[in-house]
Amino acid sequence: MFMNDTELFQRIAHNIKIERAIKSITQAELAELVGVHEKYISIIEAGKQNITLKTLNKIANSLGIEVTKLFEKRD
Repeated sequence: MFMNDTELFQRIAHNIKIERAIKSITQAELAELVGVHEKYISIIEAGKQNITLKTLNKIANSLGIEVTKLFEKRD
């Protein structure tokens, strides 16, 4: 089954939120680790931002996970 862009952004956003909660990291803390503004993390987590692979990889590294985990279907 194929996903459209919106579904993909929503899945990534959901997984970032889950991983951030597991690690007890705020959006501000994640933004600092990634080197972006807190508002940018907020937009990403809302599923409204098409981010680069470089930024996605930085987020995964900051969360201590493989980038592929951000693409997994999770509830």
